[in-house]
Amino acid sequence: MTGSNTSVSTDHTAASPDSVTFPQNRGCPYHPPTAYQPLRDARPLARVRLYDGRPVWMVTGLAEARALLADPRLSSDRTHDGFPSPTARFAGITKRRTALLGVDDPVHATQRRMLIPSFTLKRTAALRPRIQETVDSLLDRMVAQGQPADLVNAFALPVPSMVICALLGVPYEDHAFFEGQSRKLLRGPRTADVEAARDALDDYFLRLIDRKRKEPGDGLLDELIGQRLDEGLLDERELVDLAVILLVAGHETTANMISLGTFTLLQHPRALAELRSDAALMPAAVEELLRFLSIADGMLRVALEDIEIGGEVVRAGDGVVFSTSVINRDSASYEEPDRIDWHRPTRHHVAFGFGIHQCLGQNLARAEMEIALRSLFDRLPDLRLAVPAQEIPFKPGDTIQGMVELPVAW
Repeated sequence: MTGSNTSVSTDHTAASPDSVTFPQNRGCPYHPPTAYQPLRDARPLARVRLYDGRPVWMVTGLAEARALLADPRLSSDRTHDGFPSPTARFAGITKRRTALLGVDDPVHATQRRMLIPSFTLKRTAALRPRIQETVDSLLDRMVAQGQPADLVNAFALPVPSMVICALLGVPYEDHAFFEGQSRKLLRGPRTADVEAARDALDDYFLRLIDRKRKEPGDGLLDELIGQRLDEGLLDERELVDLAVILLVAGHETTANMISLGTFTLLQHPRALAELRSDAALMPAAVEELLRFLSIADGMLRVALEDIEIGGEVVRAGDGVVFSTSVINRDSASYEEPDRIDWHRPTRHHVAFGFGIHQCLGQNLARAEMEIALRSLFDRLPDLRLAVPAQEIPFKPGDTIQGMVELPVAW
């Protein structure tokens, strides 16, 4: 299956690994780009080139990826001179602070410790009834408005957006603003658009923090204001940085997983039928979809010291790219990796990363996906695409992967 507006224009399948550029568009929204095939053949590491011609290492083997992601000799600090920039717009903003994802220990550990209690399995379990209520109300509204519907805007996006707003204490009535700014932050297209979006989000949270200091609520931001900010344990700029990353990551990634997961299931009717016949398979199905789709395709690091790995030497100052779409299809780790299999053991995938920067909200994301996909197909057993699959636009390779829109009927 190919999307006519996002397919790779040049056939790279016979190219050598060092002639492949990163990132590439997918020809099919749920498969790695065909241009990455030489990299899959050259596991576990290969040299690729960025948009500006800079050579960097791309990690493609699962075992090597997990080893390197847990190695403190690789840095996530985006202000480091050697940090790789996959696009021109990214290069223009690398000097801006990014909480959690863009800092190393001890700063990262301090930030993470503040947030962990809000994202534990126990806290997520307590949120499940609220997630179910949110899902049910959105399905009620979508059905009432009639078919066809755009599943992205009617369901996949508002589910995690409503949940993260409730968790953080952000007014959902502002969702059109922050969802729009999040799109610009992640997709630009220009550096100026990204900078303007970040400035707008920063200003929004500065105003919201000021308002919450006068009228406290019961969200995570309120806790951090009362327990950290007002006690001098956290400065206002750092709190804003944390709020931005939690809000953006908290709805963008899961929204893409729900929409692309739905599209993928509709394109694999046998796998969907098996899932519908046994509700107990849903947790395993979510793990397999996380592996299979790998929507965050391109974690970035820079080497602080020389590292020997996979028969190669990554030199200090080298940029390192982790292609999750290739890593999670490693044939040395997964039998028939390009096939969906609800029964395969998949917990060691790197869809959420690995090591100290492993996704903080993964428990919440799993719960949202389980509840959203189960409820969607239970409520609408005849769900189908409203237009031919090849006409549905999906996102380019330089951002989080997913559907731009998803017209469905039932």
